[in-house]
Amino acid sequence: MAKRRANGESSIYEGADGRWHGRVTVGTRDDGRPDRRHVTGKTENIVKAKVKRLEKERDNGTLRKTGENWTVAQWLTHWLENIATPPNVRENTAAGYRVAVRVHLIPSLGAHRMEKLTPEHIEKMTRRMQESGSKPATAHQAFRTLRTALNEATRRGHLGRNPATLAKAPRLDEEEVEPYSVEEVQRLLMAAAELPRNGVRWAIALALGLRQGEVLGLQWRDVDLTAGTLTVRRSRLRPRWQHGCNDPCGRKFGGYCPDRKPIRDEAAETKSRAGRRRIGVPDQLVSLLQQHRKDQEADRLKAAQLWTEGGWVFATPTGGALNPRTDYDEWKRLLKSAGLRDGRLHDARHTAATVLLILEVAERAVMGIMGWSNSAMAKRYQHITEQVRRDVAKRVGGLLWRQPTNDDDPA
Repeated sequence: MAKRRANGESSIYEGADGRWHGRVTVGTRDDGRPDRRHVTGKTENIVKAKVKRLEKERDNGTLRKTGENWTVAQWLTHWLENIATPPNVRENTAAGYRVAVRVHLIPSLGAHRMEKLTPEHIEKMTRRMQESGSKPATAHQAFRTLRTALNEATRRGHLGRNPATLAKAPRLDEEEVEPYSVEEVQRLLMAAAELPRNGVRWAIALALGLRQGEVLGLQWRDVDLTAGTLTVRRSRLRPRWQHGCNDPCGRKFGGYCPDRKPIRDEAAETKSRAGRRRIGVPDQLVSLLQQHRKDQEADRLKAAQLWTEGGWVFATPTGGALNPRTDYDEWKRLLKSAGLRDGRLHDARHTAATVLLILEVAERAVMGIMGWSNSAMAKRYQHITEQVRRDVAKRVGGLLWRQPTNDDDPA
């Protein structure tokens, strides 16, 4: 007589169909009934192996939920539209996710069943991206986005194990940044002073190292010209638009619609606690800001009823927040007018950090000015320039080859 199995214990038996069957209790369904999985095979050994694998996944907590066969495209779309959205993530983060998912991940991996996705599939995708001309940083961003999305699927039980945690991430070569020299910064400041509007915006970037969004997100209530300080509280966001026309205007994108409507706030709080900071402003920069405020008041009077009061330190001729793309183009024109080599807008921040290195400002103070949460960021932003090399060489030479004095004579 066969021994009766305890409730919940796995069972293996030969069925009337001539095949072997196994049943494993792995948990409880949403309705409270036992979640009992069924496997089948031609031989008893095959079914035993399947049962053992199910038991191991159950005990390790890596068993996928039953009844769900997501494709990668289905899960990424669900994750993008329902999970990785504001306020769960920041606007800029969500925008980066959208690009990675729609441009790279779904076209390359979307047809795969999520549980069938392998590390090799992911590695081939990132390699193909780079062979097609994508930069390593772009491939790495797509890889990180997929890993984040699949981590959520794993946490919710839709996936047993995240293959992206096993895949080799694309290699990121450290990009060598050459900050502008002190002489070049002076030329930039002179060129910025000749701009008809918002020239002091570049003085703030080069002197204080604020990020683009932080500068454009400044409001007059953040600036204390009497105390000579400014407070970074928010960052300007890239605008997004939708169509506002009742009759189709024929434009493909909402940003070109004559009646466009914004679908994103103009600014958001800084992304980290370290980013919210108060910074001392040099006296020369205070004077520039005072003059800039007078110039903006003249713009207000000229615009009359067209003026939109947003309190922005750097605004359009009618008071609106500056578009980051327009600001980027202005940077490129500034470099040309100053007669300097081309550079990224973010190089202004690297330059400001390197100036602090040249001035030998204490590390803790540098972190406060730049808005860094850890000192490791200094390795990325503070660069050993020719001026620093000459200064170090001079000090070494002065120590090793200085003329001995009477004080150096042995007693």
